[in-house]
Amino acid sequence: METSGFKVGDIVEVEVTKIHNFGAVVRMPNNMRGLIHISQVSDDFVKNINDFLKIGDKISARIKKISADGKIDFTLKKKKQPSAPVQREKEFRFFAFQEKMDEFLKKSKKELI
Repeated sequence: METSGFKVGDIVEVEVTKIHNFGAVVRMPNNMRGLIHISQVSDDFVKNINDFLKIGDKISARIKKISADGKIDFTLKKKKQPSAPVQREKEFRFFAFQEKMDEFLKKSKKELI
């Protein structure tokens, strides 16, 4: 099935055409249809999709998956940036190490005197 050049990660303006308790069916600009599963509507827990989306809403959604048969799954969740937490963890470990090293050097200096 033709996906008209769209690829995973693309942000697409879509219109909500149907609401089900498991998610929302959306129409893309080229009239293709896609799905936003209820688990992909928000970064927070969604109990009732109607609290977030209504038929006729025009929203920007990111393509999460394109299956072999051309079905397109969208997400409204914010894209996570894994590098930032990893960098913070590295900095934390470095400073923790630095503190221990400074303490060790102070103790060593006192023992030498």
